[in-house]
Amino acid sequence: MTSLVSLIRRINDRLAIAVGLILLGCVAFTLIEIVARRLGGSLGGVDEISGYVMAVTTSWGISYALTEQAHVRIDLLRQRLVPFGRAVFDILSLICLAGTAIVVAWRGWGVLEKTLSTGARANTPLETPLWIPQLLWWAGWVWFAVSASILLGSVLMKFLSSDYKSVDEIAGARGEA
Repeated sequence: MTSLVSLIRRINDRLAIAVGLILLGCVAFTLIEIVARRLGGSLGGVDEISGYVMAVTTSWGISYALTEQAHVRIDLLRQRLVPFGRAVFDILSLICLAGTAIVVAWRGWGVLEKTLSTGARANTPLETPLWIPQLLWWAGWVWFAVSASILLGSVLMKFLSSDYKSVDEIAGARGEA
């Protein structure tokens, strides 16, 4: 299971680079739009595309935050516990995170399915087929659910073998003293 966690981390590292590049592209697109407006023209649709990019990159980026232990947690009590207690809190937080990701991915499919069946388009000049950004957004949530579930399975196995140090390395809070 440890090699699976390492694989998830490597994949998420690469996804984070891709997300960063997409965001840089969006910034360049916005800068070009600003210059074009100064010159009396416009590309059009930058605000719409930027909104889609933010939603999509966020849904994919949260998996990277998970594997880098960068999700915000209030750990005042956790810091004062022995390794067993910290591991219990880590497992509880990962259960909540995985559960939330699974529910959002599951419910998100219903939204995407309805969009696909109706052929819905954005009510904008671009008339973007909404299934495109929704599919990319939903896929990010599915990946987050998969990543969180794999980490949870690994953490539970480590916990059952009393390997609390590994639980902390996989799911602990970063930045603790």
